[in-house]
Amino acid sequence: TANFSEQVVESFPSDISTGIYYGWACVGNGDVHKMVLSIGWNPFYKNIKKSVETHIIHTFKEDFYGEILSIVITGYIRPEKNFDSLDALISAIQEDIEEAKRQLDLPEHLKLKEDNFFHLPEGKTVNNH
Repeated sequence: TANFSEQVVESFPSDISTGIYYGWACVGNGDVHKMVLSIGWNPFYKNIKKSVETHIIHTFKEDFYGEILSIVITGYIRPEKNFDSLDALISAIQEDIEEAKRQLDLPEHLKLKEDNFFHLPEGKTVNNH
């Protein structure tokens, strides 16, 4: 899971609905993977600041702190909600992941995986990082 900085979260459109989304994610200049995205307040954890958390559906061999994370949101799964227990939250997350996998296998979503947005020219950087 990767969390966007407060500065990035504040730059998201203010009218975007909180909830669970799916799409594609790329770390640095690496491969593009399926992802689930949570936008909101995480009521189970009683957050006081809005957060944007990306769960990349891939196992990385090492941490990627400080890397550029590029995402494309392609669809909406459900609104944000609170849960009675951690087990219920984990179960919902697993269902969200399965739904994202199904949706992202559809041709209209699959084609976005290859978008040039994810591929920086060699030697180029974003935001001087």
